[in-house]
Amino acid sequence: MSDSSPTIRLNKFIAQCGISSRRGADDLVFAGKVTVNGVLADSPGIKVDPASDAVEVNGKPISLPNSGKDITILLNKPVETVTTVKDPQGRETVLDLLPKDIRDMRPFPVGRLDFFSEGLLLLTTDGDLCYRLTHPKWHLPKVYNVTVRGTVPDKAVKAMRAGMRLKEGDQLAPAKVELKKPVAGTQVIEITLIQGINRQIRRMCSDLNLTILRLKRVKQGPLSLGDLKNGTWRELTQDELKSLKKEVKLA
Repeated sequence: MSDSSPTIRLNKFIAQCGISSRRGADDLVFAGKVTVNGVLADSPGIKVDPASDAVEVNGKPISLPNSGKDITILLNKPVETVTTVKDPQGRETVLDLLPKDIRDMRPFPVGRLDFFSEGLLLLTTDGDLCYRLTHPKWHLPKVYNVTVRGTVPDKAVKAMRAGMRLKEGDQLAPAKVELKKPVAGTQVIEITLIQGINRQIRRMCSDLNLTILRLKRVKQGPLSLGDLKNGTWRELTQDELKSLKKEVKLA
């Protein structure tokens, strides 16, 4: 490692390479999957020189994107697309929806939408932003439109608004719930979540005997999906990026 070159923490470097969030980078190091100059890394906090140190994750060398400019993307994720960089089962990933020049910048998904869910998903090469957006301390409200079969009983709405306990034992924070008018044997629930429990809405609806027909994220913090077409993406505007960073105290 050169003494004259600027150094950064290993977990930050891994995140900036688009491999994972900074918290995910910690897990990779503790799992023994990261080496620096051929030596197994024993701490995510060790300093590395991006210009001269050889860092490998799972035996593969990693490096910073060549552009030198971070990019943050808003994608309208379609159903039957996985929110990962690669899929061992060969399914379409969210990165497959991006052009090669953007993929080469190695944007990383910020959080997840499950296989059959759709809507707003952020991808970024900014490791600090990814870390903040996926950390419980900085969790931003997310709004979902959930189409269910039939109509929603009042007791189900009250349970969600009160903060229900899932059958598996997880205690949920109260959710903001608004009902739309029933249409053709279905009803849309607008649910705003303020925490990041895995598959929270699907588990809530399952416990309340509600059958989900469609689950779509439409807002995250200050960002809205708007009229972005399914399966397409756009880069955040400077105003949107500034507003997003302000929400997580990065600006």
